[in-house]
Amino acid sequence: MKPVPQATSLRRAPVQRRSAERLTRILDACADLLDEVGYDALSTRAVAQRAGVPIGSVYRFFGNKRQMADALAQRNLERYAERVTERLASGGVRDWRTAMDAVLDEYLLMKRTAPGFSLVDFGNQIPVGARRAEPNHRVADRLTELLSTYVGRAPDEELRRVFLVAVETADTLVHLAFRVSPEGDERIIEEARELLRAYLARVLD
Repeated sequence: MKPVPQATSLRRAPVQRRSAERLTRILDACADLLDEVGYDALSTRAVAQRAGVPIGSVYRFFGNKRQMADALAQRNLERYAERVTERLASGGVRDWRTAMDAVLDEYLLMKRTAPGFSLVDFGNQIPVGARRAEPNHRVADRLTELLSTYVGRAPDEELRRVFLVAVETADTLVHLAFRVSPEGDERIIEEARELLRAYLARVLD
């Protein structure tokens, strides 16, 4: 089992394997319930019941459901970064265009299949965490770190700004695509892909 990333919203980080496994069950239950009942109806008690743990175990890690959702969003980002890293290492990425296709495709796959992701994703769908956290900045930071080699640029502030603009743009258009169709309107997604390529070509070619 993969370790649970330490979330800034945790009251106490898991030290032992048993504690980490319990935290994983809590976050999995939170994700499932988000899909079933939504954020407003989510409760720490319901999460504890679904996870099969005492309510005290939930409060050991989280003071409220907002902190729990924030931790889920952070775990989503870690898992997304892992998926992108594996995709980049698979040998099919030839240049920055195929690298960016991988970035967008993995996000779309999580959007369609990961429990709770449609509401929380990386933290920007519901008011989770501190306002200054700005999830898209965290995503841009991670992509700058992961993709600098593939785009042939130093991972400096300029490249980070480019990725931040790309992430904000993709975020808006992908959410539009999923408002139009539950599975994401493919025509809007392709428009988003072309728009991103045109913008990045001006900077990266």
